[in-house]
Amino acid sequence: MFKPLSLYIGLRYTRAKRRTQFISFITLTSVLGIALGVTALITVLSVMNGFEAELRHRILGMTAHSTITGSGGKLSDWPVLKAKLKDYPNVQGTAPFVRGQVMINAGRRVSGTLLRGVLPEQETEVSAVGKKMKSGVLKDLQPGKYQIVLGSELASYLGAMVGDKITVISPQVNSTPAGIIPRLRRFTVSGIFEVGMYEYDRNMAIIHIADAAKLFRMEDSVSGLRLKLDDLFNAPQITHELARKLSGQYFVSDWTTAHSNFFQAIKTEKRVMFIILLLIVAVAAFNIVSTLVMVVTDKRGDIAILKTQGLTPMAVMRIFITLGAIIGLVGTALGTLGGVLLALNVETIVPAIERFFEVNFLAADVYYISSLPSKLVWADVYVIAIIAFSLSLLATLYPAWQASRVNPAEVLRYE
Repeated sequence: MFKPLSLYIGLRYTRAKRRTQFISFITLTSVLGIALGVTALITVLSVMNGFEAELRHRILGMTAHSTITGSGGKLSDWPVLKAKLKDYPNVQGTAPFVRGQVMINAGRRVSGTLLRGVLPEQETEVSAVGKKMKSGVLKDLQPGKYQIVLGSELASYLGAMVGDKITVISPQVNSTPAGIIPRLRRFTVSGIFEVGMYEYDRNMAIIHIADAAKLFRMEDSVSGLRLKLDDLFNAPQITHELARKLSGQYFVSDWTTAHSNFFQAIKTEKRVMFIILLLIVAVAAFNIVSTLVMVVTDKRGDIAILKTQGLTPMAVMRIFITLGAIIGLVGTALGTLGGVLLALNVETIVPAIERFFEVNFLAADVYYISSLPSKLVWADVYVIAIIAFSLSLLATLYPAWQASRVNPAEVLRYE
């Protein structure tokens, strides 16, 4: 887009002489400002992408893609429904469950807990909890033995280990001659799981579905069926089709119903952070304006002489557009390189900083995720680089236009 003469002169102006060292210093700060802004933007977006992916993985590792429940919270014909679902190509796995709120007592410690009854051999089709066992094996749960698997944080709070006895207190009550008393059942801790998400590790326990049915007086019914779909991002549409095709009093929901606001908040926060950090890049890019204005002021004599030699105003504009484009290109390239390297190594750098300063940036009892994940999305990198370079080019237009308007007669009058 540049004529060779304009390109040559623009490149020549990037090299500092003794009397233009201050201008060169301002140019260097403009380059560093763009580089730092681009680096920060790529790194922050990569970390937010990592958080979103990690949360999605951990939440969906414990939450079914889709859930079918019956009226009144009970599903009695679940074996028939499970057999029907095998004919749906989008359903990859199904598993029944019984769910209820209980109190768990161990020694002097008591904690409210979500208790889930499962069939261990089928639960692995819809959940990753079997792969997250710290102690024991999920398939060790046997009906009638009243064994229980605790989340790691819950087990730590209760001081319970594998083999210990704990008491589960159900909201169901028994009427006795002594009055109404809550239903109690002693369980043996047979395993401990850890999914890496405090909400689940602290507030969930798992037992065999037969024991859960007795505890909550469900008889042969279950709370519902949990489904694993072939495309979790298409869960709303698949769920809607299932609800339309299934006949009977069923309520079908998907994971977006329970977590849509959560992930929407993450996307909104990511969008806002992108805009805020982009303003940093914009400020650094528009520093090019002050740099080029000073260059134009310093080179007015050169511009006047070039114009008297026949250089057109458009060619003069190309000179300073070239100079600004080089500043923007170098800053964007350095920032992109730095951002990519930092995003790829942030999971190593942050723990090293925590160890060196003996701090913990993400406490497990406060944040869902206690480590700092990063996921570099190259589409984001391309968009950031293009926007940063475009802003740099935009910042060159006004100084270049001013340079093209230099009147040789006025400048050379007193030369």
